[in-house]
Amino acid sequence: MEEWQIRAAILAILSLALFPATGWTKAPAEEIARLGGELTPLGGLRAGNEAGTIPPWEGGIVTPPPGYKPGGDYPDPYADDTVLFTINSKNMAQYAGQLSAGHQAMLNAYGDFYLNVYPTRRSASAPQRIYDATRKIAATAELTEAGNGVTGAVIGIPFPIPASGLEVIWNHILRWRGNAAARYIAQAAPTRNGDYTLVKFYDEFSMQYSHEGMTEEKLNNIILYFKQKVLSPARLAGGILLVHETLDQFKEHRKAWVYNPGQRRVRRAPNVAFDNPGTASDGMRTTDQFDMFSGSPERYNWELVGKREIYVPYNSYKLHSNTLKYKDILKPLHINPEHLRYELHRVWVVEATLKKGMRHLYKRRTFYVDEDSWQILLVDQYDNRDQLWRVSEGFAINYYEVPALWTTLEVHTDLQAGRYLAIGLDNEERGYDFNIKRTPADYSPAALRREGRR
Repeated sequence: MEEWQIRAAILAILSLALFPATGWTKAPAEEIARLGGELTPLGGLRAGNEAGTIPPWEGGIVTPPPGYKPGGDYPDPYADDTVLFTINSKNMAQYAGQLSAGHQAMLNAYGDFYLNVYPTRRSASAPQRIYDATRKIAATAELTEAGNGVTGAVIGIPFPIPASGLEVIWNHILRWRGNAAARYIAQAAPTRNGDYTLVKFYDEFSMQYSHEGMTEEKLNNIILYFKQKVLSPARLAGGILLVHETLDQFKEHRKAWVYNPGQRRVRRAPNVAFDNPGTASDGMRTTDQFDMFSGSPERYNWELVGKREIYVPYNSYKLHSNTLKYKDILKPLHINPEHLRYELHRVWVVEATLKKGMRHLYKRRTFYVDEDSWQILLVDQYDNRDQLWRVSEGFAINYYEVPALWTTLEVHTDLQAGRYLAIGLDNEERGYDFNIKRTPADYSPAALRREGRR
């Protein structure tokens, strides 16, 4: 057993003894002192593994590669890498220790599915101010009552040295993705024979939590504003969703409104949460699966299992490329594995189990969270029979000009239905815009009403 595995096991045991569900303790000073040294500035283990198959973190991508133009396609900085080996249904037993349950199930279910494994590139990075804020708030951040919120934190990662599964999930919710972003994306839910209708969206994010100079007082409990407008097909076009995501979900749940173009009215939307269906998703994902996980964690018990080395989607520039068409990616049963890149990375493993008396489509969920960015990369979701039901993959790239590691595509594969949902397709759309300028007033219900009537 490697040193980091021993430490993770000890940490998991200590978290049960020292961090009961009704009270939370700040990170000790001696642990915080490891940030930027033995640990990366965001809390990952800086060193590689003993086998040399995971390299040390050396800062990630800090400058765009030659030829990149803001607002355009992101050229692959690792285009010269070749496939090390391919994992398929015939040889998967050889790699079982480095495969998630979901990937094993997909390999067993689909004979034409495979994982092309490439050299591991620890490309995740963030601005220095995010590193500085992380070190600062590591000494002050705490979970609020029942763990449904965070206090003493702003801008940085609140729990770079996590002591519980809840802290890991809040790190994902509050991770760095830039100050704001606008994107045009498409969504598809192919039938078993591969037929699909594209649903196109215009999305805006304003990540208030991460804004420079932000304070808890200025936040006013709002960590993120999100707006999504349906552009097509015609039967759905014009509908707009507005979300105010909260920092303390115990104090105040997510607030949401929808504009209905047929009624020309704005209405509160309390059902935009938990296991209610995602927008135009054909029932293929729940609301809290958006961004791999979002919203309140209150319906689950969260266990920090520890760390594992597994094959995960990473540096998915090939999948993102504007040389691909949607028809090249969207195939029956699963997306085309030819365009996917998997690498061996260390991930935090968190097991979420539905609380007694709570309701959700998923009885149990296993999250695999990148140690370098706190981005959720994989999720296994189980039904009420405790059978593996859906497998979610977050195909991430480093958005150079920010810089930030974030998904370029999320895919939710339904093993029982033989279908999947792909959300975030952008190969045939214009590039992300991380330079939009917005104020909180732009995300008010009144602004939504004005926009809908234009």
